Amino acid sequence: MILLTFNILNIESETKNGFQISDEERLKITEDNTKAVLRILDIHDIKASFFIEISIAQKLHHLIKAISSQGHEIAFYNKTSNLEEIEEVKKNIQDLLEKQIRGIRQKDFKLAQENLKSLEFNYVSNIDNADILFPFKRLKRDTEINEEDGLSIVPESISPYSQLPYNDFVFQILPMKYYKNMVFETLKNDDFVLIYLNSWQFTDFKKYKFDIPYYRSLFSGKKMEDKLDALLTFINENDMATSRMKDYIF
Repeated sequence: MILLTFNILNIESETKNGFQISDEERLKITEDNTKAVLRILDIHDIKASFFIEISIAQKLHHLIKAISSQGHEIAFYNKTSNLEEIEEVKKNIQDLLEKQIRGIRQKDFKLAQENLKSLEFNYVSNIDNADILFPFKRLKRDTEINEEDGLSIVPESISPYSQLPYNDFVFQILPMKYYKNMVFETLKNDDFVLIYLNSWQFTDFKKYKFDIPYYRSLFSGKKMEDKLDALLTFINENDMATSRMKDYIF
């Protein structure tokens, strides 16, 4: 099973040479990038899970409704929000969609699992930092979903052969030929492959002068759209099963 997920969050990087980008413009970039992802998913009729960053969720009601109306899962991505903020946003978005939000994802700032359970989340999908050295830092990882404190804990996926993780950076940098082989080999060994990408990776950095590392701007923007399209074509041509996170876990 392939679990395709997207983190929807604004770019926080500074800009180059005095180039100004307001908070409103950053949000618009995030919306446009997400709509590009939705178009590609719709072409291939593949459903995914979208993890909306807590601090911007209240400003993205129209986008969130569009994502959900196309059959995709809405979950949350927490960067620095506290329990009270998460509870308020969760209630608001559940009222908006008339659906329960089951999943949450964390990276640097992690709240205790019992607290997340108290907010009636059903699963946690934590991720690590992905930089140019990340693939060489951890060579072993649990690849099975475990139950802890009443929550399903979904680990990041890692190739059992290349030892590369399925994070946003690896997808952006690795040639699609090798990425496809990695997916094939992993599914021979594991029950699922969890892939996650960030909305900001679809930004045209020639147009928007963000000060990001050169290796992070490689193959971004339209090239990321093309890579995603190639991955989904590969998935459908090989009749690979895909699922939203909540459907696979429950």
